[in-house]
Amino acid sequence: MTERAVATGTPARAPIRWHVGRLVERRVETPSAHTLVLEVPEWPGHLPGQHVDLRLTAPDGYQAARSYSVAGPAVDGPGGPRIEVTVQRVRDGEVSPYLIDVFGHGDPVEVRGPLGGWFIWRPEETAPVQLLAGGSGIVPLMAMIRARRATGSKVPFRLLYSVRTPDDVIYADELRRRVRDDFGLDVAYVYTREAPDEWRGEPHRVGLADVNTHGWPPDLEPLTYVCGPTGFVEAVADLLVGLGHPSRRVKTERFGPTG
Repeated sequence: MTERAVATGTPARAPIRWHVGRLVERRVETPSAHTLVLEVPEWPGHLPGQHVDLRLTAPDGYQAARSYSVAGPAVDGPGGPRIEVTVQRVRDGEVSPYLIDVFGHGDPVEVRGPLGGWFIWRPEETAPVQLLAGGSGIVPLMAMIRARRATGSKVPFRLLYSVRTPDDVIYADELRRRVRDDFGLDVAYVYTREAPDEWRGEPHRVGLADVNTHGWPPDLEPLTYVCGPTGFVEAVADLLVGLGHPSRRVKTERFGPTG
C-alpha cells in the first residue's frame, strides 16, 4: 500500500513486537508498485485486512517506519512463515523508494504486527462482501479475496476498483485469473484518466451509478470495505450511506503520502 505514517491499531492477537524479516522474493506489479515477500520467523499470524509496520535503520542509527497492509495469508517457507506486502513508490518518500529501488534479496527489515482489529474480514462471515478500492487501496482488499479462496469460502464478493489508467492496476493478471476461476467473485473497474478501448464510457471518478451498478443492494446487508486515498474513501462512503447502507457496516481505511 502507499506509504503512510505509522499508526497503532487494535491487534487481533497479542503480544505485538518487532520481528526481523528478510526479503526472499520480489514481484513487479506496476511501474511504481512492487510486492515484497518477507520471511519472518515466529510470525504470529494475521487476519485479512491487517497491516504491519516496517522499520529501517540507517548506519548512523536513524530509523524510519511506515505501515503497509499485508497482501494475503501467510505461507510456510523453509526459514519460517512468509508474508507479502505491496509497496507503491511515493515521490520524495522516506521508506518506499528504498524498499523498491535498493532493498535486496536477503536484506533485513524489522516487522511489527499484526496491527488493526477493525478493518478485517473473517472467513466465517456469511454476509455478501463488497470491496471498493482506490489505487493501492486494493492491497488489504486483495488479502480478503485471497483468503476467501484459501479457506474455501462461498461468500459472494464484488470488487469495484478505481485506477488512473490500465497500467496502474495492481495484481492485474491475478485479478483476471481469479474472475475466471473463483466462482462468486466479480470485478469491475473505473478509470479516472485513461480507459482501455473496450471499456464503456469516458474516464471519470467513481460515482453513484458505479456504486449502484457494481455493489450489493442495501437490503442484502453486505459487509463493505473501502480503502484508498482520503478523498476517495470519503466520497465513496458518502455514496454508500446515501444508497441506504448502514454506516456501521461500511468499514473504511484511508491513507496519504508522507514525506
